[in-house]
Amino acid sequence: MLSKFFPHIKEKPLSERVQSRDAFIYLDRVMWTFGWTEPENKRWVLPYKLWFAFVNIVIIILLPISMSIEYLHRFNTFSAGEFLSSLEIGVDIYGSSFKCAFTMMGFKKRQEAKVLLDQLDKRCVSDEERSTVHRYVAMGNFLDILYHIFYSSFVVMNFPYFLLKRRHAWRMYFPYIDPEKQFFISSIAEGFLVTEVVYMNLCTDVCPLITMLMARCHISLLKQRLRNLRSEPGRTEDEYLEELTECIRDHRLILDYVEVLRPVFSGTIFVQFLLVGTVLGLSMINLMFFSTFWTGVVTCVYMVDVCMETSPFCYLCNMIIDDCQEMADTLFQSDWTSADRRYKSTLVYFLHNLQQPITLTAGGVFPICMQTNLAMVKLAFSVVTIIKQFNLAERFQ
Repeated sequence: MLSKFFPHIKEKPLSERVQSRDAFIYLDRVMWTFGWTEPENKRWVLPYKLWFAFVNIVIIILLPISMSIEYLHRFNTFSAGEFLSSLEIGVDIYGSSFKCAFTMMGFKKRQEAKVLLDQLDKRCVSDEERSTVHRYVAMGNFLDILYHIFYSSFVVMNFPYFLLKRRHAWRMYFPYIDPEKQFFISSIAEGFLVTEVVYMNLCTDVCPLITMLMARCHISLLKQRLRNLRSEPGRTEDEYLEELTECIRDHRLILDYVEVLRPVFSGTIFVQFLLVGTVLGLSMINLMFFSTFWTGVVTCVYMVDVCMETSPFCYLCNMIIDDCQEMADTLFQSDWTSADRRYKSTLVYFLHNLQQPITLTAGGVFPICMQTNLAMVKLAFSVVTIIKQFNLAERFQ
C-alpha cells in the first residue's frame, strides 16, 4: 500500500539502474525543503539561501527562545502535567537545534561520502550484488518513511486532543498574540512550528541510520567477495592476487566512507545520548503521575519516538562491529594455503586491517553501541526512582 505513494521503498528490478545514493532520495527531499542542500538550478541560489536563513532562524533559534519566555512569562498558569508535557518537548527542541546545526555543517562531508558510494557501486557487477544494493536502497527509503509515520503520529494524536479541550498543547510565546483571546491562531502556529521541528529532528536521526546502513550493505558485499576468493579453478596466481587487491581497495573505500562521516555524526549522537535519559525521565514522570488516558497514550508514542533516535543506530553499529569480525574470519577461512608467497603476504596484511573493527564515538567520549544506549536509558529510571522516594510528584499535584 505504501509503495503506491512512495515507490522507492519497494525493491527495484535488476532491469532498472539503482545506485547506493538512491537510499537518500526521500531524506534529501525533506532536507531540501529546509534549505539544507543546494538548488539544482544556480539561478535560485540566492532565494534558496534566504529561505534557508528564514526557516532555520525561526525553528532553530527563535522557537526554543519562545518556549523559554513562556515559562518565565506565564509559569504560574501551568499545571504540573502541562509543564512536564511542555518541558519534555522544550528540552528536545533545544537538543534538536544543536543536532540540526551539526547536520547542516556536515552537508559537504555527506556529498563526499556519496561519491565514495558511487565508487563502491562500480564493483557491483553480478546480479546477486546488484540485487543486494537494490534491497538495501529500498530499506533505507523505507526507514525514512517509517520514521515519518512514527514521528508524525505524536503531532497528529496530540494536537487535535488539546485543540478540542481548548488548551495549548505545547505553550509557546508569540508577541502581540493573546493565547486566550486568539486561541486558534496561537494553537495553529504552535502546531505548525512543532511539526517543522519534528521533521528537522527526523532528518538528524534518519541521516546517520541510512548512511551506516549503506556502509553495512557494502560490508556484506565485501564479505561475500572474500568468501569467493580463489574459488574459481583455472585462474593464474596473478589473477588471484588482483582479486585480493580489489577486495583491499573495497575495504579502504569503506573505511574512507566511514571516516568522512565520523565527525558529522559524532556531535549529533552525543547530543542524542545526553537527551535520551533526560527526556525519557520527564516523560515517564508525566506518564506515571499526571497523565490522563489519552495524554498517556500520546506520551507513550513520544517515548517510542525518543528511543528511535538512538536505539536503531546503536544496534546497527553493533552489527557492523560483528561484520568486521566475520570478514576477518571469512578471509582466514578462504582457500589461501596453496597460494604463492606474494598472495600470502598480502593476505596477512589485509587480515591485520580487517581485525580492526569499524567503531564510532559520540563526541569522542561515548562509544556508539547498544551498551551505551542502555546506560543512557537507565538514567530515566533513576530519575523516576528519585521522584518516587521523595514523594515529589505528590507535592506538585
